[in-house]
Amino acid sequence: MKKIMLLFCLLLIASCNSQDKRPLMGDTEYQQELNASYKDASKSPLKTKDLKNFKGLDFYKVDSTFIVTAKLTKIANAPTFEMATTTDRKPLYKEYGILNFTLKNKDFELTIYQSQDDLSDAKYKDYLFLPFTDDTSGEDSYGGGRYMDVMITDENPDGTIKLNFNNTYNPYCAYNEKYSCPLTPRKNHLDIEIKAGVKVFKKH
Repeated sequence: MKKIMLLFCLLLIASCNSQDKRPLMGDTEYQQELNASYKDASKSPLKTKDLKNFKGLDFYKVDSTFIVTAKLTKIANAPTFEMATTTDRKPLYKEYGILNFTLKNKDFELTIYQSQDDLSDAKYKDYLFLPFTDDTSGEDSYGGGRYMDVMITDENPDGTIKLNFNNTYNPYCAYNEKYSCPLTPRKNHLDIEIKAGVKVFKKH
């Protein structure tokens, strides 16, 4: 009986120590979920050597200044086009709408896109794709730009939608060149430093 109790205690201690060594990394739920997915070898875009040393993505400090309300002007009858990527792959997209918003007392405009390949997928059919570059691109953030997922279901009755630049992510190409990633259209450059969201990844 004593041996069984001792074994139980040892297992309990080992379990607690294991949990202590693997805390959720990140200051927000979004950061924690993103880090958890990158730490998971079954779905991580990281190369083996980078995954081995992975301790969490590098983020700018969360800043509420970079949460803005944008006016969404939908584009009627937009043509389907082939989005340029880092490879020969040409996924089908449509321009869904134009986003106008004010950030740090400056007015900006971005085009938001809808993947035509995802429309038949119940999991992703409500997702809109917002790629952008800014004045940190190629310096503190990835040179190819960053992405933001926006949900159609988050659109308000007054035609506005919230953009949270703290919840941005890098294309998988930023971590591993084997992936094919949409290139950010030139017109989606923001002439401002977006010091929010994920930073450039430093490979090992």
